[in-house]
Amino acid sequence: MARRSGKLLPSLGILLVTGGILLLLWFAWLWFNPGPAPYRYQLVEEGDVDKFSQLGLTAWPDLKLAKYEVYAEGVDQPLAVTHIARQGTGSPVLLDWENRTSELLLTTDSKLSELTALAVAINKYAAKDALVLAWWDTSRQIKLLAGRDTLFTQRVGEPLIVPPHWQDQMDAIRHYENEFWGASASSEEQRKFQRFADALLAEPQAGAAILRELAGMDGAGKDAREAYIAIHVTDLYKLGLMRPAQFDMAYKNFPMEGNMHGMIGYLKSWMQENGFKTHTLQSLSDKMVRGYFLRDDKSSNSLIA
Repeated sequence: MARRSGKLLPSLGILLVTGGILLLLWFAWLWFNPGPAPYRYQLVEEGDVDKFSQLGLTAWPDLKLAKYEVYAEGVDQPLAVTHIARQGTGSPVLLDWENRTSELLLTTDSKLSELTALAVAINKYAAKDALVLAWWDTSRQIKLLAGRDTLFTQRVGEPLIVPPHWQDQMDAIRHYENEFWGASASSEEQRKFQRFADALLAEPQAGAAILRELAGMDGAGKDAREAYIAIHVTDLYKLGLMRPAQFDMAYKNFPMEGNMHGMIGYLKSWMQENGFKTHTLQSLSDKMVRGYFLRDDKSSNSLIA
């Protein structure tokens, strides 16, 4: 009987080891194949700049453009509309984003007209070898349209803006986004991006010192080339998502109904009722503006504010 047990135990050990390997392989498969995202990018049309003449990109004739709509299963209308651009064999770069839902989705609303105006200004005023520091997505846009060196050249992907009912599918969403956009940032770029966020959250003098550090300047701010920082109002919201414990902010949409003074009065009243100290506005359309609000003194005294 003992001899029979002795013969069985090695087999049992082999089964346990094999089962453990299979379990590890299963977890590895799940890690790299987290399932489908709850939405998809659907190509509407693509072509050169002439085909998309309404976008005002004639100054960049070498771009290849595409329009995509974002759809969720079971929803007939698109959740968002976006245009992307490529240069040569490079990865796609998001140019604008029009959210058509009541919640922010994947990224913040942005207008192509603002981006082209920024690129024109950089081309006019910044030296050809100037360095531009900006949020990673803005950096990629500036690199594409203004051809300047930027601190970030790849897709950091932070923060990923997901509605509450999609939170349990975050891994699948991140996997889908990485596959669609490509150009994932290196660990070094990710580290620098967190340092960039540190600068924006710091008090102005300390934050400026961190920016000089990232730009490779010495303590006196001297360097062989110029360096600029480009900030979009939506960076306030992105920073609040990334560092909620350090940056107390919120947003709210306000309809534009022809009475600007009435809207401003309502906005100020809403601020007082909710204890916010300061705000700024983003124009979404002729009928809608979005307010971004800061509540405490620490947030209001940050470099980004």
